[in-house]
Amino acid sequence: MPSEPRPAPFRMPEPIFAELAAGGGSAEAVAFLERAERSRRLLLVRTLLDRLDTLRTPLSPAAEAWGVLKEAAAEAPGPVDRLLLAPATGGWLAHLLRRLHGTASGPPLWAEAGYLCALALAASVRAGTRADLRVPLTDGGLSLPGLGTARLADGEAGLAVGRARTSGGELTLSGAARDGGTVSVTVRPATRPLPAPAADAPGPAAWIPLRTLTHRTPAGPLAIPLEDLDPYRDLDGPLPPARLDADEAEAWQRLFEETVALLAVPGGDGPGRFDPGAIRAVVPWGRTGTLPPAPPTVLVSASSGDSFGAMVIARPSSAVALAETLVHEFQHSKLAALLHLFPLLDDDREERYYAPWRPDPRHLTGLLHGAYAFTGVTGFWRDRLAGARDDRAADTAGYHFALRRLQSRLVVRTLLAEGRLTPQGHALVSGLAGTLDDWLREPVPPAALTRARTAAALHRTEWRLRNVDPVGEIPSGGPRFRPDRTSWPDVRTHAFADRPAAPRTADEYLAAGDAAAALARYAGQLTADHAEPHALAGWIVARAVLDPGRETRRMLARPELLQPLPSG
Repeated sequence: MPSEPRPAPFRMPEPIFAELAAGGGSAEAVAFLERAERSRRLLLVRTLLDRLDTLRTPLSPAAEAWGVLKEAAAEAPGPVDRLLLAPATGGWLAHLLRRLHGTASGPPLWAEAGYLCALALAASVRAGTRADLRVPLTDGGLSLPGLGTARLADGEAGLAVGRARTSGGELTLSGAARDGGTVSVTVRPATRPLPAPAADAPGPAAWIPLRTLTHRTPAGPLAIPLEDLDPYRDLDGPLPPARLDADEAEAWQRLFEETVALLAVPGGDGPGRFDPGAIRAVVPWGRTGTLPPAPPTVLVSASSGDSFGAMVIARPSSAVALAETLVHEFQHSKLAALLHLFPLLDDDREERYYAPWRPDPRHLTGLLHGAYAFTGVTGFWRDRLAGARDDRAADTAGYHFALRRLQSRLVVRTLLAEGRLTPQGHALVSGLAGTLDDWLREPVPPAALTRARTAAALHRTEWRLRNVDPVGEIPSGGPRFRPDRTSWPDVRTHAFADRPAAPRTADEYLAAGDAAAALARYAGQLTADHAEPHALAGWIVARAVLDPGRETRRMLARPELLQPLPSG
């Protein structure tokens, strides 16, 4: 594994760009993005080594650790490349470079730089080479990326310096004990992840293996890290391990198996379809317990451009919710990798644009990420609609498909109209537009389509009521925003997914198609507070359904101007 980038420029073939621009991602396209990420990681490592050359440290110097890693790469290039491309490696590189530039904070800099020693040791274990490095220990523990954590019994509390030696795949770790003496342990980490989550032994363990999510492929079983140990598994700075209990790990495995089966859709690599084997890590967020939120709620899902293929997720209660989340977050990873290769837009980062899936104004980069991610989500629900086995399933899938294609196309139109896209960015967004325009022509169950259009109008209306200052004229730079705006819950997007059989609330009557009953109930709610945004948004949309004329179109366009509220 060379430490210098290749002199030849990195060029993306036009067919791969066209495929990615349309929102898709075949195995060939994903492999190309990973090769590009590898080159970028090597450039970042080179930059980091130059910066660490003069760092005073009680650990083995960075150059020595890099030498161990290069020696391991010569013996086992594939496994060491995978280690270099691991999401946690990217997160560590980005965080440490931000620290060196003074834009991030953390534990002592020498300790964070010492993660390179841990990477080198993990590579040495995988390759079976010899190494002898001074390493940072936290409470007697040393995380070996991609393998697990070695831990000294009664190791010194807090941050300390230890010694780690490897030979033939075996690791010997030694360091200070709490009583002032020295303690050591020898372990043989499995160089392949465990095939399934295993129950943890009671009491302190010398070796805590990496958990995995497994599934079978035509080429054999595949294991994806269920990462709860690595300090750089999150999207920001380092954090302590948060080991899942055995029941929670098993719940993740069962849910993942159902999700993989759901994603196994034959017939191409279009938007919304991908091989779960492309995921490089799933980072469980928090403890959801045995009763996670009712579907389709996902409390947390996030990804980072620094950590290709990783996603932080709070375990949902259904395979559909997890599958949709995996598709969504992997779309973010693909776009982030493209942004590492091409400047796609000139963004002043001013948050002034409407995003149909957010409660707050967004900048153009956020719009681009949202459009790309939700084009994938739209394709996911298109497949669910095509494979629906009954009218109820077709109605639910049709709603999500219709809603997300409408919202995504709206954002794509904004991006194209703003004139901030580079030539590559224009080509990419035009590709998304072509995909979405084709999908907008596809039939959807009529009741589902009506609810989707209503839900889209409700979100935009409430967004403007809560965010936009009701001034008479819109400034040339976009709307002026309320100084008192706060975040608000979008309770309607998923509530409108199914048609209520016995409506009781105003929202339920509107979702059921009875706009007159909904209007009366919204008006009743507004007697106490004529400007309450949720009820007022419902009143405006229900009125527009009953009387789709010029006046109501004006209300939908600028709902913030509706003061005082007309009588119902």
